[in-house]
Amino acid sequence: MNKFLLILVFLLLLLGASMGWVYHQYQGFLQQPLQVQADGQTITIKRGSSHAAMVEKLLTEKISKDRWPWRLLQRLEPQLIKAGEYQLEEGMTPQMWLQRLSKGEVIRYSFTIIEGWRAAELLLALKADDRLVQSLNSEAQAGLSTTLGIDGESIEGWFLPETYSFTKGDSDLSILRQSYHAMQVQLEKHWQEKAADLPLDNPYEMLILASIVEKETALASERSDVAGVFVRRLQKRMRLQTDPTVIYGLGDAFDGDIRWRDLRTDTPYNTYTRFGLPPTPIALPGAASLAAVGQPADGKTLYFVADGSGGHTFSETYAEHNKAVQRMLKRK
Repeated sequence: MNKFLLILVFLLLLLGASMGWVYHQYQGFLQQPLQVQADGQTITIKRGSSHAAMVEKLLTEKISKDRWPWRLLQRLEPQLIKAGEYQLEEGMTPQMWLQRLSKGEVIRYSFTIIEGWRAAELLLALKADDRLVQSLNSEAQAGLSTTLGIDGESIEGWFLPETYSFTKGDSDLSILRQSYHAMQVQLEKHWQEKAADLPLDNPYEMLILASIVEKETALASERSDVAGVFVRRLQKRMRLQTDPTVIYGLGDAFDGDIRWRDLRTDTPYNTYTRFGLPPTPIALPGAASLAAVGQPADGKTLYFVADGSGGHTFSETYAEHNKAVQRMLKRK
């Protein structure tokens, strides 16, 4: 064997050894979990970031050590990188991480709107959530109805109490848009399914009455009974005489106690002094309250009062109602 062949064999052996070493290192890279903290780590991939920029971020955060295996992996298994906030978990391998990026499995947060909140309370809760991009002034509702496409000036009642999903970078306005759309869907559904003889002229009146039902009882078993009372009072042209509307009309003047003078002080929302429904909803009603108004319980009851245990006593006559009131006062 001449010298040339010896050199060639040596180079081939060296190349083979190098390729073996690269293969061994690459396989180890694929199988070795990334160096993630035990409780996980959050990584944000900015819009327009390249694969190389993502790798640099991992190196900076000491989640990975070498660049070259990433380059080889991207050549062998090309993956798109979608922007967003991602969670890295202990035990996650490079391939698992790239699959998460390519699928856009970003971190999702949740925001819950509580049944019975007022719109003002919703805006304050949105302002307090630092995970959302703040774009609203919680002190003022003016202009929001135009922004959201709501008919009329009031936004009260138009946001469905539910839990909504969002990602980093979403705004408070995005939650309002989701919940407004959800309320439109639910309101239309229950309006189409409503009983034929309801004394309501349009879906907005259903929304108003549902908000009153929402504030009058927290018991699911009572919603249709409460709705039935209000429907019958409207049919008989009786005043609704419901305290939550009076409280709403008092606004900031309400100090936690409703007094006799409050019931006699006329406002557009005082259903003791005015007939019919108030001009707008008084809270955010849930889907169950909309359903109760659409299908109120049959019966003859026209009155109800708290029974002291979280529920209400329902009565057909004023005399029966007065007795129930006296029993409630004695318990107090």
